[in-house]
Amino acid sequence: MLTHTDLKPGVQFIYEGQPWEVLTAEMMKMAQRRPVIQSKIKNLIDGRVQEKNFQQGDVFDEADLEKKDIKFLYQKQGLPAGRQGQYWFCEINDPSKRFFFTEAQIGAQAKFLRPNEIVTGIVFDEKIITIKLPIKVQLKVKESAPGVKGDRAQGGTKEATLESGVVIQVPLFIEEGDVIEVNTETGTYVKRV
Repeated sequence: MLTHTDLKPGVQFIYEGQPWEVLTAEMMKMAQRRPVIQSKIKNLIDGRVQEKNFQQGDVFDEADLEKKDIKFLYQKQGLPAGRQGQYWFCEINDPSKRFFFTEAQIGAQAKFLRPNEIVTGIVFDEKIITIKLPIKVQLKVKESAPGVKGDRAQGGTKEATLESGVVIQVPLFIEEGDVIEVNTETGTYVKRV
Protein backbone atom coordinates (compact mmCIF):
# COMPACT_ATOMS: atom_id res chain seq x y z
CA MET A 1 0.00 0.00 0.00
CA LEU A 2 1.17 3.51 -0.84
CA THR A 3 0.30 6.60 1.18
CA HIS A 4 0.05 10.16 -0.15
CA THR A 5 3.69 10.82 0.85
CA ASP A 6 4.91 7.88 -1.31
CA LEU A 7 3.70 9.63 -4.48
CA LYS A 8 6.94 10.80 -6.07
CA PRO A 9 7.73 11.31 -9.79
CA GLY A 10 7.89 7.95 -11.59
CA VAL A 11 5.75 6.04 -9.04
CA GLN A 12 2.98 3.98 -10.66
CA PHE A 13 -0.19 3.35 -8.66
CA ILE A 14 -3.84 2.34 -9.03
CA TYR A 15 -6.33 5.21 -8.82
CA GLU A 16 -10.04 4.80 -9.62
CA GLY A 17 -9.32 1.27 -10.91
CA GLN A 18 -6.75 2.33 -13.51
CA PRO A 19 -2.93 2.56 -13.52
CA TRP A 20 -1.49 6.08 -13.21
CA GLU A 21 2.06 7.44 -13.11
CA VAL A 22 3.14 10.45 -11.06
CA LEU A 23 4.75 13.14 -13.24
CA THR A 24 5.24 15.81 -10.54
CA ALA A 25 4.52 15.88 -6.81
CA GLU A 26 4.98 18.72 -4.35
CA MET A 27 4.14 18.96 -0.65
CA MET A 28 2.01 22.01 0.19
CA LYS A 29 1.36 23.08 3.76
CA MET A 30 -0.94 25.96 4.54
CA ALA A 31 -1.44 27.52 7.95
CA GLN A 32 -3.83 25.58 10.21
CA ARG A 33 -4.34 22.83 7.61
CA ARG A 34 -3.01 19.36 6.98
CA PRO A 35 -0.26 18.96 4.36
CA VAL A 36 -1.45 18.21 0.83
CA ILE A 37 0.46 16.63 -2.07
CA GLN A 38 -0.17 18.63 -5.25
CA SER A 39 0.58 16.34 -8.17
CA LYS A 40 0.29 15.94 -11.90
CA ILE A 41 -0.55 12.36 -12.86
CA LYS A 42 -0.80 10.53 -16.20
CA ASN A 43 -3.26 7.74 -16.99
CA LEU A 44 -1.22 4.90 -18.49
CA ILE A 45 -4.16 3.51 -20.50
CA ASP A 46 -5.46 6.58 -22.37
CA GLY A 47 -2.58 9.06 -21.89
CA ARG A 48 -4.76 11.64 -20.12
CA VAL A 49 -2.87 14.00 -17.76
CA GLN A 50 -4.57 15.71 -14.83
CA GLU A 51 -3.68 17.68 -11.73
CA LYS A 52 -4.80 16.13 -8.45
CA ASN A 53 -4.39 16.91 -4.75
CA PHE A 54 -3.93 14.00 -2.34
CA GLN A 55 -4.41 14.35 1.41
CA GLN A 56 -3.36 12.59 4.56
CA GLY A 57 -5.18 9.26 4.85
CA ASP A 58 -5.31 8.60 1.08
CA VAL A 59 -3.94 5.11 0.33
CA PHE A 60 -3.31 3.43 -3.01
CA ASP A 61 -2.31 0.03 -4.34
CA GLU A 62 0.93 -0.19 -6.26
CA ALA A 63 0.34 -0.78 -9.96
CA ASP A 64 1.30 -4.37 -10.85
CA LEU A 65 2.79 -3.68 -14.27
CA GLU A 66 4.84 -6.10 -16.33
CA LYS A 67 7.16 -5.38 -19.26
CA LYS A 68 7.19 -7.19 -22.58
CA ASP A 69 9.25 -6.59 -25.74
CA ILE A 70 7.13 -5.66 -28.77
CA LYS A 71 7.96 -4.52 -32.31
CA PHE A 72 6.89 -1.21 -33.88
CA LEU A 73 5.60 -1.83 -37.41
CA TYR A 74 4.39 1.43 -38.95
CA GLN A 75 2.48 4.66 -38.47
CA LYS A 76 -0.85 5.18 -40.21
CA GLN A 77 -1.62 8.79 -41.16
CA GLY A 78 -4.43 10.39 -43.12
CA LEU A 79 -7.34 9.44 -40.88
CA PRO A 80 -10.61 11.44 -40.96
CA ALA A 81 -10.53 14.90 -39.35
CA GLY A 82 -10.43 14.87 -35.57
CA ARG A 83 -8.81 11.42 -35.34
CA GLN A 84 -5.17 10.96 -34.49
CA GLY A 85 -2.62 8.84 -36.29
CA GLN A 86 -2.29 5.19 -35.33
CA TYR A 87 0.97 3.51 -34.36
CA TRP A 88 0.85 -0.23 -35.11
CA PHE A 89 2.79 -2.84 -33.15
CA CYS A 90 2.99 -6.64 -32.99
CA GLU A 91 4.28 -9.28 -30.61
CA ILE A 92 7.84 -10.30 -31.47
CA ASN A 93 7.11 -14.04 -31.58
CA ASP A 94 3.72 -13.72 -33.29
CA PRO A 95 3.46 -10.99 -36.00
CA SER A 96 -0.22 -11.86 -36.55
CA LYS A 97 -1.08 -10.40 -33.12
CA ARG A 98 -1.23 -6.73 -34.11
CA PHE A 99 -2.54 -3.78 -32.15
CA PHE A 100 -2.26 0.01 -32.24
CA PHE A 101 -2.01 3.03 -29.98
CA THR A 102 -2.96 6.64 -30.75
CA GLU A 103 -0.50 9.49 -30.42
CA ALA A 104 -2.28 10.65 -27.22
CA GLN A 105 -1.71 7.25 -25.61
CA ILE A 106 1.99 7.10 -26.49
CA GLY A 107 2.81 10.77 -25.94
CA ALA A 108 5.81 12.73 -27.23
CA GLN A 109 7.97 9.60 -27.54
CA ALA A 110 5.96 8.60 -30.66
CA LYS A 111 8.06 10.89 -32.86
CA PHE A 112 11.20 8.83 -32.16
CA LEU A 113 9.81 5.46 -33.36
CA ARG A 114 11.42 3.71 -36.35
CA PRO A 115 9.85 0.79 -38.25
CA ASN A 116 10.91 -2.66 -36.95
CA GLU A 117 12.27 -1.15 -33.72
CA ILE A 118 11.92 -3.24 -30.56
CA VAL A 119 10.35 -1.27 -27.67
CA THR A 120 9.05 -2.14 -24.22
CA GLY A 121 5.31 -2.71 -23.86
CA ILE A 122 3.73 -2.08 -20.44
CA VAL A 123 1.26 -4.84 -19.50
CA PHE A 124 -1.67 -4.32 -17.07
CA ASP A 125 -4.31 -7.02 -16.49
CA GLU A 126 -2.74 -9.16 -19.26
CA LYS A 127 -3.22 -6.36 -21.85
CA ILE A 128 -0.53 -4.09 -23.31
CA ILE A 129 -1.63 -0.57 -22.36
CA THR A 130 1.28 1.64 -23.50
CA ILE A 131 4.91 1.61 -24.61
CA LYS A 132 8.17 2.87 -23.17
CA LEU A 133 11.16 3.89 -25.29
CA PRO A 134 14.71 3.90 -23.95
CA ILE A 135 15.82 7.32 -22.65
CA LYS A 136 18.38 7.59 -25.48
CA VAL A 137 17.89 6.34 -29.04
CA GLN A 138 20.16 6.47 -32.09
CA LEU A 139 18.68 7.97 -35.26
CA LYS A 140 20.17 8.80 -38.66
CA VAL A 141 20.11 12.39 -39.94
CA LYS A 142 17.99 12.35 -43.11
CA GLU A 143 18.15 16.04 -43.99
CA SER A 144 20.26 18.93 -42.70
CA ALA A 145 21.42 22.27 -44.08
CA PRO A 146 25.19 22.72 -44.31
CA GLY A 147 26.86 24.48 -41.35
CA VAL A 148 27.75 28.13 -41.94
CA LYS A 149 31.42 29.03 -41.54
CA GLY A 150 32.22 31.98 -39.32
CA ASP A 151 32.53 32.78 -35.63
CA ARG A 152 32.08 29.47 -33.84
CA ALA A 153 33.31 30.61 -30.44
CA GLN A 154 29.74 30.09 -29.35
CA GLY A 155 28.24 26.74 -30.36
CA GLY A 156 25.66 27.35 -33.04
CA THR A 157 22.79 25.03 -33.92
CA LYS A 158 20.69 24.23 -36.97
CA GLU A 159 17.61 22.15 -37.73
CA ALA A 160 17.95 18.53 -38.81
CA THR A 161 15.28 16.05 -39.92
CA LEU A 162 15.85 12.56 -38.55
CA GLU A 163 14.84 9.21 -40.10
CA SER A 164 11.74 9.05 -37.87
CA GLY A 165 10.55 12.38 -39.32
CA VAL A 166 11.15 14.50 -36.21
CA VAL A 167 12.97 17.84 -36.57
CA ILE A 168 15.41 18.79 -33.79
CA GLN A 169 18.22 21.29 -33.19
CA VAL A 170 21.73 19.87 -33.72
CA PRO A 171 25.27 21.41 -33.67
CA LEU A 172 26.58 22.91 -36.93
CA PHE A 173 29.06 20.05 -37.55
CA ILE A 174 26.31 17.42 -37.94
CA GLU A 175 25.76 16.41 -41.60
CA GLU A 176 23.31 14.26 -43.57
CA GLY A 177 23.96 10.56 -43.00
CA ASP A 178 25.40 11.03 -39.48
CA VAL A 179 23.94 8.87 -36.72
CA ILE A 180 23.18 10.83 -33.56
CA GLU A 181 21.92 10.01 -30.09
CA VAL A 182 18.72 11.77 -28.98
CA ASN A 183 17.14 12.02 -25.52
CA THR A 184 13.51 10.83 -25.93
CA GLU A 185 12.30 12.57 -22.76
CA THR A 186 13.52 16.06 -23.70
CA GLY A 187 13.73 15.65 -27.49
CA THR A 188 17.26 17.05 -27.58
CA TYR A 189 20.55 16.12 -29.26
CA VAL A 190 23.01 14.25 -27.01
CA LYS A 191 26.01 13.26 -29.16
CA ARG A 192 27.19 12.04 -32.55
CA VAL A 193 27.69 8.26 -32.65
